[in-house]
Amino acid sequence: MSARSFAQSLKKLFSRHTDLNDDFFDDLGDSLIEGDLGARFSNDIVEELQKRIKTKNISGEQAIKQELFELLRPYVLECNFLPPQSSVSVYVILGVNGVGKTTSVAKLASWYSQKGCPLVVMAAADTFRAAAIDQLRYHGDALSIRVIAHQHGSDPAAVVFSAADSVASSGGGLVLVDTAGRLHNKEHLVRELQKIDRIAREKAANGEYRKLLILDATTGQNALRQAEVFHEAIGIDAIVLTKYDSTSRGGVAITAGKEYSLPVAFIGTGEGYSDMSVFNADQYLRDFLDLE
Repeated sequence: MSARSFAQSLKKLFSRHTDLNDDFFDDLGDSLIEGDLGARFSNDIVEELQKRIKTKNISGEQAIKQELFELLRPYVLECNFLPPQSSVSVYVILGVNGVGKTTSVAKLASWYSQKGCPLVVMAAADTFRAAAIDQLRYHGDALSIRVIAHQHGSDPAAVVFSAADSVASSGGGLVLVDTAGRLHNKEHLVRELQKIDRIAREKAANGEYRKLLILDATTGQNALRQAEVFHEAIGIDAIVLTKYDSTSRGGVAITAGKEYSLPVAFIGTGEGYSDMSVFNADQYLRDFLDLE
């Protein structure tokens, strides 16, 4: 269920039920589950909402939505990473194949360049797929942003090492690392990512190493399982939601915050390089609930 269709579901819910009876709250719980909040969490939210409505004598669609906003808001976490200009920052971009990871690296490179980062370099550390290297080079040419790449099949950590050294020799900047995401070979992927993690941690300035997980907002609970795998393997600092439009599942950011305390840094809303924006938790939740 999309953020927009969840809001439509709420609207139908209020038009269908004139009384705040058990049927209303049962249907609300079903809508929250379909919005990817999970069964247990949805039930907890509905139970707490019932208590608050009774205690505060709340009535009316907007007032109830506002109370639901207050209940969900603590779980929607946001963050903002801006690298300093005179030191080496390394942001490792993680995610399974097919979520738009390489394209997101390019969009982030464009965003940080436009925000005044003096040097942005993209590192092609998905050396398992020659197509990923070629794709990143294509984006680099289109954006006039340097790409550091080694040959197909080479050591991904060595690419990170080279990219960080290149930025350091230029006086500082940001390295955005594209990584492999083949979860069907989880053990190999974990070892590879852990090696990249060691190199990135060593090369980045103190406090300037970040790990961002790309999640496809349309995949719902499956995205959360991916978050769990990567979080256990390497640790995640923040999420980037891709494909966040009328077909996306609205509740992913809420559940990721609740289950893993993971903030969202950016959302991708389209195919263009400019279709990447900083995540705004309040606006996200207001859109999710269609709250005026």
